[in-house]
Amino acid sequence: MPDQRAFKNPYPDYNGPESTQGMFDNQGRLTEAFVGCISSKISELLAVMENGLKSADPRDCTGYTGWSGIALLYLHLHTVYGDSAYLQRALDHVSRSLRCLTHGRVTFLCGDVGPLAVAAVVYYRLQRPQEAEECIERLLQLHRSVVKSSGSLPNELLYGRVGYLYSLIFINQQFQYEKIPLQYIQQVCDAVLASGQNLAQRMRIEDQSPLMYEWYQEQYVGAAHGLSGIYYYLMQPGFVADQGRVLALVKPSVDFVCRLKFPSGNYPPCIGDERDLLVHWCHGSPGVIYMLLQAYKVFGVQQYLEEAVRCGEVVWQRGLLKKGYGLCHGAAGNAYCFLSLYKLTHDPRHLYRACTFADWCMNYGKHGCRTPDTPFSLFEGMAGTIYFLADLLQPLAAKFPAFEV
Repeated sequence: MPDQRAFKNPYPDYNGPESTQGMFDNQGRLTEAFVGCISSKISELLAVMENGLKSADPRDCTGYTGWSGIALLYLHLHTVYGDSAYLQRALDHVSRSLRCLTHGRVTFLCGDVGPLAVAAVVYYRLQRPQEAEECIERLLQLHRSVVKSSGSLPNELLYGRVGYLYSLIFINQQFQYEKIPLQYIQQVCDAVLASGQNLAQRMRIEDQSPLMYEWYQEQYVGAAHGLSGIYYYLMQPGFVADQGRVLALVKPSVDFVCRLKFPSGNYPPCIGDERDLLVHWCHGSPGVIYMLLQAYKVFGVQQYLEEAVRCGEVVWQRGLLKKGYGLCHGAAGNAYCFLSLYKLTHDPRHLYRACTFADWCMNYGKHGCRTPDTPFSLFEGMAGTIYFLADLLQPLAAKFPAFEV
């Protein structure tokens, strides 16, 4: 039965260097012609996006659908192209974001720490250190409430502890030194571990999975709300102070997630959901792949890499989504899993697949996809597609925004 949520992939698969359609050479360098196409399309889409943003919600500060997400895009374009005009645009948008903070949520994508973290980096690049320090100080004032083991704060990326954790990682990456001491990161990870152990014990499943997490009473599996996204962070080198706990608690929990796989190679959105429907970064193989690749790097078990490659096959077959071209549930977000595979394996098949998904995205609006609720935003709309196209220009440095370490 044809997939009702995805278009049939019209591209021939990679079949040796002669099948790259002139997109990259034998060393994995994108050709001048393809780079020109990408850069031209970025300029075109940016103009459409800026015009569309005139009617965007003026009070949405978030990275996911709001102004700090647009600022993050321009910050990325400044990194890629070095054009100071992009940094000024980032400042314009993040300043707007800082004027409409939620004063509640503590995550990078859906709360106040995203605008604060992006603003800190923009000010840092503009050589305005005092304003950068003020933003970081405001961000760190939330740390104590995040690491408290009590309370109802979840652990997932969009609304929970690892969403706060990412803001600390982002600042250290962008400042290119340990601006925020590692102990802050480790304390958040300790709180995440304690919460996960607590729920696994309450559910009496610690012999199957020593850690368990839920969001709105559902045990989600994917990167945005679920287990795979959380484990991806807990396996980062040094984030958990005692590496013995990673082996004892995280590895068997990762193995538990692996056992949830459908025969197709895809993963369910929640534990107990037997519908093999969603192939999104937020739910399904495109997000789980990051957990698997990190597990392979940390534990050296070949099966994790094989499972990740299998996820890539699912995305190749079912990843050109009718939902559109965005990051969270669109072709651009799905394409990032090919780049993550390419960075680890250097197999040109994965770069080729990322390039074909980029080609699909460059025909933006021509496939009859649905229009997202926020059509120009970073995670639902056009800004995310532009971000991916810019990342593809440096494939070995590409990172899924607001998620990948």
